[in-house]
Amino acid sequence: MKFTNIKLTGLLAVIVLALCSFGVYAAESEVTAPMNKDQVEGRVGEAEGKVKEATGVILDDKKMKEEGKVQKNVGKVQKGYGDIKKDIEEGN
Repeated sequence: MKFTNIKLTGLLAVIVLALCSFGVYAAESEVTAPMNKDQVEGRVGEAEGKVKEATGVILDDKKMKEEGKVQKNVGKVQKGYGDIKKDIEEGN
């Protein structure tokens, strides 16, 4: 597969934005207790899915785009499960 400068630039932009989103989560977080394993894995999976989906769009790879959507949604579910689990543990 031959990459053009535009596709490479777009791919690089997606990667940079994904990495910056981790910083935004950290800056907005005011949680006193650490996150549980499901919350962390869910957020990481969601971010990886977003990157994979965007990469699929840039490279015009429908399979990669769909895999990214699935991974992103699985990450959201796992993150939600972790949030509920933490709320139960805290008694909220």
